[in-house]
Amino acid sequence: MTGPANGPMSGPANGPAIGPEQAVLVRRGAYHDSVALMRVSRALSELPGVTAAMVAMATDLNVSILREMGFAVPEADPGDLLIAVRAHDTDAAVEEAERQLTAARGADSDPEEQPPLTTRSATARGAGDLVLVSTPGEYAFFEALDAIEAGLPVMIFSDGVGLAQERRLKELAETKGVLVMGPDCGTAAIGGAGLGFANVLAPGPVGVVAASGTGAQQVTCLLDRAGVGVSHVLGVGGRDLSAEVGGLSTLRALGMLDDDPATELIVLISKPPAPEVARAVLKRRPRTPVVPALLGQAAGTDLTRAAEDVLRALGRPVPEWPSWPARPGPRPAPKRLKGLYSGGTLSAEAALLAGQGDFVDFGDDAFTRGRAHPMIDPTLRVEALDRAEETDVVLMDVVLGHGADPDPAASLAPAVARTPTTVVIALIGTEGDPQDLRRQATAFHEAGAAVFTSNAQAARHARSLL
Repeated sequence: MTGPANGPMSGPANGPAIGPEQAVLVRRGAYHDSVALMRVSRALSELPGVTAAMVAMATDLNVSILREMGFAVPEADPGDLLIAVRAHDTDAAVEEAERQLTAARGADSDPEEQPPLTTRSATARGAGDLVLVSTPGEYAFFEALDAIEAGLPVMIFSDGVGLAQERRLKELAETKGVLVMGPDCGTAAIGGAGLGFANVLAPGPVGVVAASGTGAQQVTCLLDRAGVGVSHVLGVGGRDLSAEVGGLSTLRALGMLDDDPATELIVLISKPPAPEVARAVLKRRPRTPVVPALLGQAAGTDLTRAAEDVLRALGRPVPEWPSWPARPGPRPAPKRLKGLYSGGTLSAEAALLAGQGDFVDFGDDAFTRGRAHPMIDPTLRVEALDRAEETDVVLMDVVLGHGADPDPAASLAPAVARTPTTVVIALIGTEGDPQDLRRQATAFHEAGAAVFTSNAQAARHARSLL
């Protein structure tokens, strides 16, 4: 088990720390995306003869999880890769892990073409016209800085970037005339090409500027249901309309869409912004009409109502938003509302509309350090469902699209079925998404949940049950 790592995992490796039927290997400096690692871990765990498996970067959180799983973890740095397996044949399990990691890195590409190892070296080659940064937050700032200094727009998918760093990046971007999307920008679509978590959307006349990934997904999915497509979705990061950042990227994105001949109407979406920043942004009057969807700014504002306002402005009818009511049956009288959300803006919207309850955004930085986003990894929300009490009403979102869990109902629907509580689900997606919206809705409905395609309607329904 000690031999050298192969392919993209090359580099010195520690010898394995082996216990009874277990192995832990360290691959020095072999960085892989956390989403790819989660999928490799899941695939290994499902192999015959494997009782536990985890492939992850050696962050403090991941090391502590492995130790809780009973693995003896050797010394490793956060930039190192850990392969931990407990199986009847650890050699075969490790070999399969390395095969999948090699495939994830694209080992079939031309071995003579050495890919650039940094953003600076990639931009020096003139590769691409937009940079997407998805690294641990402590490294994201420097990669984004290189992109901006090269005069390229950048989407920072990473979270964990400080407010002062965000402000510095966006001030530099102003001098270079480029857009910074993020940090913590989960969703964007440029000319029909989805970035990050992206739903399947038809082209159309609506441009979106969003200080909210899931907020943008909710509005665009409802518009898609009504037969209205989008030109571009420009995410700007959830803190862009904060007092510290001052809406720098929002103003630039509004100007870009105002100059875009394919955009006939703009939607501006945000979780509750700083009031003075919201006022300053709304004072700017682009030629293109703007429909604001700024949560908390006006009574009755919600994302569904904003989508309906867009339809009316375009002269389109407002459809009934599909829902699947829970089947009637004996239930204890609900006493408490609990929100278990993967989307921060959806959670904020639901909390505003419900007016009560305990809401947790599992997509917050506190929950995603060292682990995949809850739109990909359902583990924390499954555990929360299992802890729910019979007098709770649980309100939660399930977000579909590229980049998200390929089958969220496979893990979450069984947890919904076994929980003693009442469950209400906001299912955000389009008919074209790879998870099959109707199949997902049916699975959750059959598990006992009430399912809505409008988060606002789901929140109001959950409130009515108390």
